Amino acid sequence: MDEAKHDLKRLIEEYERIVDMLEEIQQQILTLLSEIPMAGQLRSMKGLGPIFVAAILAGAGDLRQYAHGRQLLRKAGLNLAESTSGKRKGQIVLSKRGDSTLRKYMFLAAIQLIGVNPVFRELHEHNVKVKQMKRQQSVLKLVGKVARILVSIVQTGEIFSPEKARKAFALAA
Repeated sequence: MDEAKHDLKRLIEEYERIVDMLEEIQQQILTLLSEIPMAGQLRSMKGLGPIFVAAILAGAGDLRQYAHGRQLLRKAGLNLAESTSGKRKGQIVLSKRGDSTLRKYMFLAAIQLIGVNPVFRELHEHNVKVKQMKRQQSVLKLVGKVARILVSIVQTGEIFSPEKARKAFALAA
């Protein structure tokens, strides 16, 4: 019993140490993001936290260098390509020829936005229920929308506007 208490105490101390380290790292990320002018614009999107913004900017670099969101998707390896081998022909898959870390954080950011941002949640539900897409297909479609929105936010110098996004989504649907 004493050994179990000692183990539990050690685990709790380790947990508290890790939580303190994470808070310190998050503070460092916030100070670094405050020096980047476009980070404030990207953080205006509800659900896109500082870690996602930092990871996307680290993988993509300056988003002003992209003319369209498709270029960002291509850099992440999220563009479509034909997969052909001896046994199969003409299967369309993600190319995955790009930065895997950027691809991961773009995907996780889209999932976070679906969970938190009402605009993206509505669009995901529309894709699944009305357009009869599988959930995974809808998430990947929204990753593309996120990339296009991020590039357009930086290009125009505006912040994310849910009303403007709803209007654009209504025109696209």
